[in-house]
Amino acid sequence: MGNTLYIILFILTMGLATLATRAAPFILFSKQGEHPLLVFLGRYLPPAIMLLLLIYCVKDVNWFVDKGGVNEIIALSVVVVAHLLFRNALVSILLGTGLYMALKQGVFSLF
Repeated sequence: MGNTLYIILFILTMGLATLATRAAPFILFSKQGEHPLLVFLGRYLPPAIMLLLLIYCVKDVNWFVDKGGVNEIIALSVVVVAHLLFRNALVSILLGTGLYMALKQGVFSLF
């Protein structure tokens, strides 16, 4: 089999596999949209994932050195305030990440 034909078949196979994995939940759970397990996961999984991401992000911060995580505390505070004001996760994440990167790069000299 030619190299080009192999690559085309490989791409088609991967495309079908991707389509099948993306469509499977909609096909399998179309009749069970109000299943208690799905309702529970839909309600509690996103905050749990955000908490795990928060813990992962601050796990390596050395709180007892010169600035002691001041940049992280400021950025986290902005995320919380932005989320309480706008109720939009994308806006909160973008504002917090942008401010944190600006503080880390020294764009602002707060301290």
